[in-house]
Amino acid sequence: MRRGSPFYALLAALLLAAVTFVAVRPAEAAEPVRIMPLGDSITGSPGCWRALLWNQLQNAGHTNIDFVGTLPPQGCGVAHDGDNEGHGGFLATNIANQNQLPGWLNATHPDIVIMHLGTNDVWSNIAPATILAAFGKLVDQMRASNPSMKILVAKIIPLNPSSCSACGQRAVTFNNAIPTWAASKSTAASPVTVVDQWTGFNTATDTGDGVHPNNSGNQKIAAKWFPPLAQALSGVTPTTPPATTPPVTTPPATTPPVTTPPAPRGCTAAYSVVSQWQGGFQGEVRVTAGSSAIGGWTVTWTFGNGQRVTQAWNATVSSSGSTVTARNVGYNGSLAAGASATFGFIGSWTGTNTAPSVSCIAG
Repeated sequence: MRRGSPFYALLAALLLAAVTFVAVRPAEAAEPVRIMPLGDSITGSPGCWRALLWNQLQNAGHTNIDFVGTLPPQGCGVAHDGDNEGHGGFLATNIANQNQLPGWLNATHPDIVIMHLGTNDVWSNIAPATILAAFGKLVDQMRASNPSMKILVAKIIPLNPSSCSACGQRAVTFNNAIPTWAASKSTAASPVTVVDQWTGFNTATDTGDGVHPNNSGNQKIAAKWFPPLAQALSGVTPTTPPATTPPVTTPPATTPPVTTPPAPRGCTAAYSVVSQWQGGFQGEVRVTAGSSAIGGWTVTWTFGNGQRVTQAWNATVSSSGSTVTARNVGYNGSLAAGASATFGFIGSWTGTNTAPSVSCIAG
């Protein structure tokens, strides 16, 4: 065999090139960890704690992540991955009974679920055992989608709506039952971790309506999610803190808007902006009965700067041009003399977001 043959020299060169290509070919990037924020309007309308949490994770080096969900982002004025499953007004029991979660899971394939759910069930006076049975079904559906699903479940933030004096204690009772349930459902392959969103949260200062977080509340919620979620992303099973009984007393009720006495016989309404971001805002309206009880209410206002209501809760809202009409729903129309009910909404705006004058008609 002639060692100097041009054929063998060419073959050797080709082999060297192939080896070099294999050696320097970069490794394929790992798939991002998919995280599903699951809940109701506290998570999705607009749920700006998700924007804060996303950026906290990015700043901590957890950049290979993907927030997933079938619902799109709603702004918040901060760059973030806004996909989510925060369905305003949804009950955990309905999601479970109607088998809504499997479709969301099949569309997004999460690895981790962070769940703040149950507020609307508590508001509807559904027993904790019934809510937690629904939670159990949801966990089973998560594991059917991904046997190694990591699940972070919140003790819900305090609940103190003006139309439900019993809701505060109901939330306490529900939260007290969560740790035992979680321990019974947790497995080594698919741990269930309780995240205490209750402690340190004050409805008087951290919400605009006793239910939905304002900027301060969003910061607290994000801060509570961050440590256990960062642990899960680092491959460490998050630890559930020792069970503590939340205080039985609810925070002091928010002082109703000041009205000039004597109170009218019908109703009054006060409009405010809870939070605002580029192109969007969260508003609320507090309806107060006058000197006599009322059996229902209708609030109207006219936007002067092209604003538009895109989503609402605790009222049935319709628009005709710039005029908005909001009517009570079944559970908050009857108000005793001087009592109040609050409804909220998400709106869009451009240029100016001047608060309109509102009127209220009883009946």
